[in-house]
Amino acid sequence: MAQIWTQGSERVDRTGVGTRSVMGAMLRFDLAGGAMPLITTKRVYWKTATREMLWFLTGETNIRPLVLQGVKIWNEWPHANYVRQTGDAIALEDFVKRIADDENFAERWGDLGPVYGKQWVDWPTYRYRKDGLYERGDGINQIELLIESLKVNPGSRRHIIEGWNVAELDRMALPPCHKTYQYHVDGNRLNCVLYQRSCDVALGLPFNLWSAALLQRMVAQQVDLEPGELVWMGGDTHLYLNHTDLIEEQLAREPQGHPRLEIKRRPPSIFDYRIEDFEVHGYTPHGALKAPVAV
Repeated sequence: MAQIWTQGSERVDRTGVGTRSVMGAMLRFDLAGGAMPLITTKRVYWKTATREMLWFLTGETNIRPLVLQGVKIWNEWPHANYVRQTGDAIALEDFVKRIADDENFAERWGDLGPVYGKQWVDWPTYRYRKDGLYERGDGINQIELLIESLKVNPGSRRHIIEGWNVAELDRMALPPCHKTYQYHVDGNRLNCVLYQRSCDVALGLPFNLWSAALLQRMVAQQVDLEPGELVWMGGDTHLYLNHTDLIEEQLAREPQGHPRLEIKRRPPSIFDYRIEDFEVHGYTPHGALKAPVAV
């Protein structure tokens, strides 16, 4: 954060807000002993991030299941789309309440398109027909295939989950930022490299780090390996210019504590975890910091 804020180049971005940005960044974390990259210089709502990850694993693309759990992180995109398409300048809170209360409204306006989870567990395929046309084939469950390949061929260099489906980017509310996960077995340890094409360091990165480590921990448990190293790599790694107050306050704080994650049970598959299965110990962060989301 300090490097980007003091040395990053100022750029005009898609949102019009403006950023300071560096290209290419790396962070490494050893997850041994339950350690997690859970940032302590501000409170990170890890249960919210966990609920989002569990939602990804369902393949769901509508925000209503998140809204009903009080998870707000995807609300701005469908709200902006609704206002743009209808001209109805409904307040965000009222839009979200309507998503929760009206299932038909949610079905029409709450969908994000084929974002993360859809690509992870139901990547679309098409079969060529003799008449020269194509028909939809069975979807590819990348998560299921990853678990299987780690079990039967641990030395493979193809343990990859990919979210960047070029053919469907224009249908997504937001193309995947954390786009490519690659896993690597080293003895009895499972390592992971995550490549993130675009990263909002103030608001997004704390969630991204937790979620990547959480998924790595779940995968490791399912394939009888110990969690190893998480390597995070960022492409366009940036801070928004309207996040000045958050950035300066966070940089003035000192990290504190050593948070650990306990997974309280091993469910039958990676798709069967529940929020109650996770407990964090030793998390004593500084207070929360807020800043606007650039849509």
